[in-house]
Amino acid sequence: MEYLAALAIIQGITEFLPISSSAHLALLPAMMGQADQGLVIDIAVHFGSLGAVILYNLRLLMAMGVSLVTFGRRYRDLFPLTIISLVASIPLVVVGYLFSRYNIIELYLRHMMVIGCASIFFGILLALADRVPGRRQLTTLTMYDAVVIGLAQPLALIPGTSRSGICITIARMTGLNRIASVQFAMILSIPAILGASVKSASDIALEGSMAIMMNPILKAAGLAFVVALISIVLMMRLIERIGMMPFVIYRVALGLLLIALAFNV
Repeated sequence: MEYLAALAIIQGITEFLPISSSAHLALLPAMMGQADQGLVIDIAVHFGSLGAVILYNLRLLMAMGVSLVTFGRRYRDLFPLTIISLVASIPLVVVGYLFSRYNIIELYLRHMMVIGCASIFFGILLALADRVPGRRQLTTLTMYDAVVIGLAQPLALIPGTSRSGICITIARMTGLNRIASVQFAMILSIPAILGASVKSASDIALEGSMAIMMNPILKAAGLAFVVALISIVLMMRLIERIGMMPFVIYRVALGLLLIALAFNV
């Protein structure tokens, strides 16, 4: 149970920071001498962090929902953002389904060398993107932004890339300010995590192991929820002040550590 608690805490801290939760979830088993926890537990703690992002953005999400069902008659200014968010989510859902169907991630990508290289490369890309002057607000997003960010999102299926990291990177490149970039990354996390969670839950049910695993899954998800909510609040308060460079430095150091461990395996 201590191992699951550590996983949940790490997931809660790292999911919405641009430092790749998958890199940390891969590193922990090596540090604690445990077998890789697999995608089922990964999804459980992701589901907990999903609850945190929904709660934190509840007012905005409810307004976007009302705008969608009323076709913009209410909350007219949020209707374009709602459509843009849906469009930007499509590529990740489609590619994620294909990767899951053919087990591509577990067969080819959940390796420390891949995760370490991705952490470094996309960390450096984040540093370059954060140098772009960004003054645009969330409501200035266009369909062009949706397509560009949406097409970049499937890169997050490579462990070590960071889904929030790649969203923030491309959003900053389009001129969004840091707060807006993080907000949009959080909005896009909802369909991404929800889709993966539903797929994972259906797989567990088909295996007939739902009842056996439900207790640790719920505990891990609950702890991830609490930690993720605290992390989101702190990040939104500090991101304008600290920028992205501390995350970049951390990503590069983490990537080098993972590569070193890969050579020792």
